[in-house]
This record gives sequence, structure tokens and C-alpha cells, in this order.
Amino acid sequence: MDKVEKSKIIFQPSGRRGEVKKGVTIIEASRQLGVDIESLCGEKKVCGKCKIRIEEGFFEKYGVQSSKDHAGKWLIEEEKFINRGQREAGYRLGCCARVEGDLLVFVPEESRAGKQVVSKAARDIHIEWNPAVKYYYIELSEPTFKDPKGDLERILDHLNTKYSLSDLDIDYLTLKTIPNRVREGKWKITVAVWMDREIIRVLPGKRENYYGLAVDVGTTTVAAYLCNIATMEVLDTVSMMNPQCKYGEDVMSRITYHMMHEDGLAKMSGDIIEGINSLVTQACEATHPPKKGKKNNGSDKEEDEKMVQDKPYPCLTPSDIIDMTIVGNTAMHHILLKLNPEHMGVAPFPPVVHKSMDIKSRDLGIQINESAYVHILPNEAGFVGADNVGVLIAEEPYKKDEMQLIIDIGTNGELVLGNKEKLISSSCATGPAFEGAQLAFGMRAAPGAIERIKIDPETHDVDYKVIGRNAWRSYSEAKEMEAKGICGSGILDVLGELYRSGVILKSGRFNSKQKNSRFRKNSENNQPEFVIAWANETTIGKDIVITQKDVRQIQLAKGALYCGCKLMMRRMGIDKVEKVKIAGAFGTHVDREKALIMGLFPDCEIDNIISIGNAAGDGARAALLNREKREEANWVSRNVEYIELTVEKDFQQEFMEAMQIPHMKDTFPHLKGIVPDEILNQ
Repeated sequence: MDKVEKSKIIFQPSGRRGEVKKGVTIIEASRQLGVDIESLCGEKKVCGKCKIRIEEGFFEKYGVQSSKDHAGKWLIEEEKFINRGQREAGYRLGCCARVEGDLLVFVPEESRAGKQVVSKAARDIHIEWNPAVKYYYIELSEPTFKDPKGDLERILDHLNTKYSLSDLDIDYLTLKTIPNRVREGKWKITVAVWMDREIIRVLPGKRENYYGLAVDVGTTTVAAYLCNIATMEVLDTVSMMNPQCKYGEDVMSRITYHMMHEDGLAKMSGDIIEGINSLVTQACEATHPPKKGKKNNGSDKEEDEKMVQDKPYPCLTPSDIIDMTIVGNTAMHHILLKLNPEHMGVAPFPPVVHKSMDIKSRDLGIQINESAYVHILPNEAGFVGADNVGVLIAEEPYKKDEMQLIIDIGTNGELVLGNKEKLISSSCATGPAFEGAQLAFGMRAAPGAIERIKIDPETHDVDYKVIGRNAWRSYSEAKEMEAKGICGSGILDVLGELYRSGVILKSGRFNSKQKNSRFRKNSENNQPEFVIAWANETTIGKDIVITQKDVRQIQLAKGALYCGCKLMMRRMGIDKVEKVKIAGAFGTHVDREKALIMGLFPDCEIDNIISIGNAAGDGARAALLNREKREEANWVSRNVEYIELTVEKDFQQEFMEAMQIPHMKDTFPHLKGIVPDEILNQ
């Protein structure tokens, strides 16, 4: 029998990958791997909704040479939906393009049927109002023969007299707008002043509300918070997958891509700038009323018009965004600014710059008000960046007596330990396993992703819940579940549940003595696996399983975090922490009990384990609304002591011990009564 030829295909930004039979369409390949691509016409090549992009080049992270030539011949039906420029950029229709070789496929936001669920909601935290940009209303006297003073000088005199603002500069592009603006407002104007130093906007008449954007650039996701600076209200939160995911899920992959490709840095920087600009547009569009006659969540035209009357719509354009703050890890920071990141990849991992920066938006290519500044918060070290500084200024552990451990779980785990006496920080390479990558059925958080898992300790039956459906499996028919894979919160559940129910041992190995229909050896590779969802409960036509390799990947990630916590506690001379705060998108969804069971961090009173959500984004918002937080960020970034975990003499030993569940040696008295004694005392 002839061997079936297969090719490797990777879909981004979902991260799903695998081998498929050569000759299948990209739509069919996406189905086999659990990736949802729109296909409203049923693949009849007439709707154009399945538009995808073939990435060109060699991608070291995945070991694939992707090429447009590997996607089969161009079909005439594609010309209706893809213009010449898009075709040259690699765009195809998923129902027309075929897998003829290895491929890296990027699925644009508009082509994704199951939209990524990004948990980056803004928390209600206290922020003192003192923004970098402030609006000032002034009424000028018109020029006369006796007083022919220039327009700018009139403005400067009034700002000095009325508001004690002296020695102000003005942005050149703003200067050009003055003659028209003051006369349009009949010499009554509102002036935007940045940091009491520079005039960056002049508007006719009296304006009270004005707007800014706080942006958190994560390795995997990007979130932006549109704020009314005058009222401090968060008008909208918009988010997206980081378009750089195609270069690799972790920061080292992206640094490597830059080193291996002459134009790598420019391409990655261009991608994130384009992504930020799309979020700016998206946030502004949300401030406009629904288009007349267009249905809004099933409402009719009359209801739409009523909404317009009931709700004040500011109807913003990107030029109305007058200030922006950005946080991100050091690699994302450097790539955004086109700063060479390669030296961060080798010891002692120095960044190009530590301090915060203020850069004109137009110099970065960010499409907000052309005279506005973008404030980029400072970095701590090579692998602890402005995102961690954002967490610090949001949580302020340096003002507290209690010993706090703050864990920001993402592709790169960042840790802070201390109180008002001393703060130390570190980073650990958790990798993308917690986000679904590198697992057989891992996926991003999107409809169909298993987000919660329970395993019966007696029968080993599995109950689970998927995103997009409120009812658990135990209250549903099999076909109603429509599961596709397991996302981050489900992955955090599964290790603790497998251990607590006795499916796996303390070492992470499957318990070979168990007798249940869900535990088996894979017929193709003879490796043990455990079935989470049967094929008739999925839309991918196969069982969703956790393999021994998957368990090891999760152990590596959790072991890195625990090891980091342990070494930091030793450096501080303490054997326990009073409070554990979990930040990041995981912090929103983590089950603190299961996190403790799996040994994500040292033993702690469960009630003192707290979720703080996207604290990095909260810090960016604090810096947007309070300029003193920017000074505070510079201070704390230089006063927190960074420790490099990998140079600790017993790092490898501590890491190995931390891989066991919950730990090889450390005791967990707070798990007594939660985990059976015979399992906890293995």
C-alpha cells in the first residue's frame, strides 16, 4: 500500500498545527485541526469569507519552509475577492488553496468563525486624576492695530495669566492649525497641554471631554483601553491576538526570527504597529451610533434610533486620541521600537534602554492625533519589562506591610515578591503550554474550547464546560457540547484534577493500575493518554485527549513558576508568603484551589490567593490618567532588585523537584481535606 504523503501546516494566531494529507483544501485542513474559518457559502467559492494569508519564508520555531507555491494553483474564482496587491502579499481563499507543501497560514480576524476570547477587562481601581495632557479653556481678545500680537503669543499670555503655565513650546503641526481654529471658535478656544510643557492641540470653542488609550502589548494578546481622560471612565476595551504570533509563540522565537532574517525586526515592528492602529480604529468605531437600518443584535431600525437618542455617542476619530501609554515585556518593547533585541537573548540579557520614553505618535507610525505623545513605561531587565512595572504601579506592593507574591502568568512568567521594605523580581520561561500551544489538543480561548474540567475520583468520569455554552457536559446531550480542544483555564484545571483523582501519580506519570475506559495507550505511538471528551462530543471527529507528553509540558511550565517562587523566597529569607496575587488573563479564570493542587506556587491559605486580572493593563491606565504614576514607574523599575534564576547554583535541582505534583518535598498543609491523604502523601 502506498504511503499517504502529508505536509505540516500551522495556523496562526490560534497556534494549532499538525500534518494533513497533501491535496486537501486549507478549509478542510483547518477542520481537521479544530481551527474555525468562516465559510458562509459552504465552500462554493462565492462568499469570499474564508480569506487567509500564506506566510513566506523559513520559520525556525516550527522548522517549516512556507511558500505561496505550497498552496496550489491560483483559481479564477479568487480574483473577485483578492486584488493584485493582496495576492502578492500571500492572500488566498481557504476553499481554493490546497496543501501542497509545508505551510504557515495566518487567519485574519474577519475570517475567524470562532473569535478569540481575550479576558482583559479593566478593573475598578482607585486612580488619582492628574493626567499628562490637560485641557484649558481660554477666551482671547481679537487683534487690533494697537494690539497686533501674534495668535500664538495671545494664547501663551492667557495660559500664563489664567493657569500659570509659562515657557510653553508648541508642536509644529499644531502651530499650523492655530489661525483657523481661533477664528472658527471666534477667539474662544480649548488648548491641550502635555506635561505643562507643550501645546499639542487647539480646538475651537469649549471642550470638556477628551480621550486617551492605554495599551498592553502581550506576547500573545494585545489589549487597549479607551478612556475619557476628563472623567476617567473606561469607554471600551478592545483586544486582538498579537499578529507577531506567526513568528513564534514565545519571545525567544521572535528574537531568533530577527537574527535569522535581515528584515525580521522591521516586519515584526510593522505588524504590531498595524495591530495597534487597528485597535485604535476599532475603539473609535465603537463610539459611533449603529448605522441606520443596520440590525444591532437583532434589534430593528426603530430600536436602533432609540439607542442613538438614549446614549450619548462621542463619535470619535483616531485624531481625537490625544495621549497613549504602552506597556509590554522587554522583547515586545524593543520590537515595537525597532531596537535590536538580540543581546537580550544572551547573558547577562541587557536591554537597550531601561527608562521610560515619550515619542511622538507620528514617529512611531501610530495613527492617533499626529501631535500626541506615546508614553512607553520603563523596563526592569531583559526579561522583566514595562508590563511588570505596570503590575507594580497598579498593585503598589512597595506601600504594603504584608509579604506579597505577585505572579503574572503568560508565555513568559513574571514574579514579584516583597513589601515596602524590599522588592525582588524575576522571570521564568513557562512557555506557551498554558495557552494551549505544544499540547495535542490545546487551543486559544474561543467558542468550543474546554475551559473547565472535573474528574470523578471514584469513576474517573469527566465533566467539562466549553466556552460558548453555559451547561456542563453532565447536563447536556453529547452532540450539544461541540468541543474543539482545551484552552488555558482548562489546562490549569486538568493537571490538578488528574492528580487529585489518582489518574496520574505525583511524578506526573499515568497510574498504570487504573482501570477505566478513558485511560488507554495510543494505537499509533503506544503512548498513554486520557480521554477528556469523546469524538461524538466534538466537532473535530476525534477524541480530545491529554497525553503523557502534554502532562510533561504542563509540568515544565508549572515547575518553572514554582521554582522561581521558591528561589525568590529563599533570597528574601522567608518560608511562606502572606498573599498570592495572580495577574494576567489567567488570573481572571484560574481556579485557585486547583492552582494550589497542581503546585503552581508554594503553599498558602486559599483565601489569600487572589485574582487581580490584567494588572499590567491597569498600570498602563493608571499612567494614562496620572502623570505621577509615570514618575513612580521610573522609580520602582530602578528600585526593584532583579534576580536571574538560572544562575542560582541549585536551579536545576529545585526545578526538577518543582515539576512533581504539587512538589517533590515541600508540604502543603492547606490541601489537607481537599486532596485525599493517600494521594497527598505519596
